[in-house]
Amino acid sequence: MDRLWSPWRSEYIAAGSSADLKGRGCVFCEIQGDPSKDEQNFVLHRAKHNFVVLNIHPYIPGHLLIVPHQHVSDLDATPRETSNEMMDLTKRSQTALREAYKPPGYNIGMNLGAAAGAGIVDHIHVHILPRWIGDSNFISTVGETRVLPEDLVTTYHKLLGKF
Repeated sequence: MDRLWSPWRSEYIAAGSSADLKGRGCVFCEIQGDPSKDEQNFVLHRAKHNFVVLNIHPYIPGHLLIVPHQHVSDLDATPRETSNEMMDLTKRSQTALREAYKPPGYNIGMNLGAAAGAGIVDHIHVHILPRWIGDSNFISTVGETRVLPEDLVTTYHKLLGKF
């Protein structure tokens, strides 16, 4: 099939920021505010400018996020110390995932802005996902449903000691 037409989505796209979580606080700011709840919030590591946390809506087991402590919505507005540490933590996360899961590949990236697919628009973060050949199947690619073979608590404990 060359094209799949979905004209009903034009209203959603035109609405723009109405799809944002208006009226709610920033989940990343809430998570980083209370270190005593790190296990409950799946925070794996806290550094000077950023923290590493499991994505609670993962695409695959081991889906990590590197999040700045500072609430900043643009990468180019992020202080150099923060962005440098983000990249260092991305590298450490790749090492941790390699040790825990031994994946043959990784997806690493950022979605900046709602139009780019950012679920949390105003607080930048890096995604790092371990990947395996064949880890996407019919149900996830067509049915938009994820089949996860591991719960978050298990993933958290596999990775906790790696940082």
